[in-house]
Amino acid sequence: MKALVLEEKGKLNIREIDIPQTLGPKDVRIAIHTVGICGSDVHYYTHGKIGHFIVNEPMVLGHEASGTVVEVGAEVGHLKAGDRVCMEPGIPDATSRAAKLGIYNVDPAVRFWATPPVHGCLMPEVIHPAAFTYKLPDNVSFAEGAMVEPFAIGMQAALRARIQPGDTAVVTGAGPIGMMVALAALAGGCARVIVADMAQPKLDIIGAYDGVEVVNIRNTPLREAVAAATDGWGADIVFECSGAAPAILGMADLARPGGAIVLVGMPVDPVPVDIVGLQARELRLETVFRYANVYDRAIALIASGKVDLTPLISDTIAFSDAVAGFDRAVEARPTDVKLQIVMP
Repeated sequence: MKALVLEEKGKLNIREIDIPQTLGPKDVRIAIHTVGICGSDVHYYTHGKIGHFIVNEPMVLGHEASGTVVEVGAEVGHLKAGDRVCMEPGIPDATSRAAKLGIYNVDPAVRFWATPPVHGCLMPEVIHPAAFTYKLPDNVSFAEGAMVEPFAIGMQAALRARIQPGDTAVVTGAGPIGMMVALAALAGGCARVIVADMAQPKLDIIGAYDGVEVVNIRNTPLREAVAAATDGWGADIVFECSGAAPAILGMADLARPGGAIVLVGMPVDPVPVDIVGLQARELRLETVFRYANVYDRAIALIASGKVDLTPLISDTIAFSDAVAGFDRAVEARPTDVKLQIVMP
């Protein structure tokens, strides 16, 4: 079948590829409908690696997906052919210690779509464990279904933050994940979220949501803006979503005494941290890596209408134009948040 294949760093092709797939008794076969282009996909395209994950052989990209069940394994009872679904792309070892602790997102044995050497899902159909395949409510579109994966990261961040009703949060970085974190924080109980970035078009997009205030740090120092908004007290929670060294170095100045900092963005290189700044306020430090046990909650929030992700979908691209779509994602246009590819 034809798939979008990353041949090597900087080289993408739509071509036939043979990927043996056998339907097991607990699996489902899914016809792929919509796949989002993620920053990690783009990073593999442009750099050929992320940390110690290196593209050494051709790999199919894509992991933010929705589709339709076309066949189910003999032991699958909660899904049937014709069901519209989205899929959690990380498959852990159910017998591992991490899985038993409920933290399968950090299971060293997890197999995650489009993470070398595991193929992704930008192809006509996939076989996936039914346990990590979720039925979409009738009022949730395929496009929204493909947004559940990035929104799940926002949900994980909100859970790690231990939000209290009425909290004020700051999000540094208005990229796709920063926006997802801001919306999850609001859904989780924050009264308001202050989002900071240098790209005004992205701030305009997220600033259109009720409960979100924006700060363009080209014009206003974020520390001053947060102090003004909180009468000098600081934010209850700071979500660092940019991965930028200056933002990481300044995050302790944004939080109130006894507040929390949640590290979501991943720096390319090691970044120094002001440990004393954290200690002087007894700030609680949390970290996020993907997500675990949040897909059901993410889908429920979208279906309820409390979280609307459709304004974040910038464009829909035909599979035949997928290479051009990735090249557009590489451009990082300031008005683009999420680009999606639709299969034929």
